[in-house]
Amino acid sequence: MAKVRMETKLVVPANILWDAIGRFGALGDWHPAVEKCISDGESKGSTRKLSLVGGGSIVERLEHINKKEKLYRYSITDSPLPVDGYIAEIRVKDNGDGTSTVEWSSKFEPKGVKAEEAIKVIQGIYQAGFDNLKKMYH
Repeated sequence: MAKVRMETKLVVPANILWDAIGRFGALGDWHPAVEKCISDGESKGSTRKLSLVGGGSIVERLEHINKKEKLYRYSITDSPLPVDGYIAEIRVKDNGDGTSTVEWSSKFEPKGVKAEEAIKVIQGIYQAGFDNLKKMYH
C-alpha cells in the first residue's frame, strides 16, 4: 500500500477556505487540472465526474463528510491514473491566527507502475491544487 500526505498553509481563515473547497462538487472551482466537475450531491455515496484538461475523466465517490471537522473522504471508482483502491481525504485546519492548513492524503495500490511513479503522479496532482489555491489566496 502506497501513501501520500501533503499540506500547505494559506493566509485565509479556515471557514472561508472550507466554503471554497469543502463541497464535494467544488473541485473544478479550484483545481487547475479539472475542466469540469459534475456532482450528483454532497452526501455519502454521491459521485462526481471530473473532466480533465487535455482529455480523460475520473469518477469519484464521496465516502464520508464532516463539515464541523472540515474534512471529506472520497474514493476513485474509475480513472486513467496508475492507482487502484484509492482512498483520499481533504481536510482544512484552523491555525488560530487567521491562517489555515489544507491537508490532502491518500492510500492506494500502484497499478501498472512502480510505487514511486504512482506516488509522484499523485503528489503532482496535489501540488497543482495547492499551487492554485495559493494563487487564489495570495
